[in-house]
Amino acid sequence: MTDASKPTIVLVHGAFADASGWSAVYRELAAQGYPVYAPSNLLRGVVGDSQYIRSFVSSIEGPVVLAGHSYGGCVITNASAGVPTVKSLVYVAAFAPDEGETLSDTFTLGGGSTDLAKHLITRSYPGAPDGDVDGYIDPENFHDLFCADVAPDLARFMAAAQRGFALSCLSTPSGVPGWRTIPSWYVVAGNDATIPPEAERAMAARAGAVTTEVPSSHVAMISRPGEVTELIVAAANA
Repeated sequence: MTDASKPTIVLVHGAFADASGWSAVYRELAAQGYPVYAPSNLLRGVVGDSQYIRSFVSSIEGPVVLAGHSYGGCVITNASAGVPTVKSLVYVAAFAPDEGETLSDTFTLGGGSTDLAKHLITRSYPGAPDGDVDGYIDPENFHDLFCADVAPDLARFMAAAQRGFALSCLSTPSGVPGWRTIPSWYVVAGNDATIPPEAERAMAARAGAVTTEVPSSHVAMISRPGEVTELIVAAANA
């Protein structure tokens, strides 16, 4: 049963994925009485995606904890700035860019590297601005790059079901970051092959986030839902 005294948790998914990746975390949070939402991230552009999540949050009464995975971290960074009801930010193997920084810039923070760009497949989409295209991870490389610690059958389905991500998101400068004024928590995925763990550690430190590291692939919320839930609850209780 939902406990009205608890803050609402909003779980924001990232690129190449949908909200179902949060299902295990959702179940654990709901079992503890938290109101939880996992809206669809549009994946069409940093500005529009952030405005959509900001609008969604504005419809919720009371305090909100925003949690973002991967590109969802960029979205919550921008969506939360100046929103008084957002009490905490939680980043799960996620981008936490600074003002004026692009996602492409963040990959090199901390001196790490990733082969992600070498294994992207692009497809056109209707109404794409200025020749923008959707990016997908090549299914042949999806398991190794995105979710190496989940079962092969699940990885194959995730690869087949992945959502296209407008590649213009990678080169769009981020806005004023919510983490400058909102307390933040961060789950570093120590075996991440999508975002370099070195970059995750650097972004967490820059944001002054309470940080925990788990030995997971990029999808820590799927392979290590208990630890991810624990950090979200800590952010909710702070």
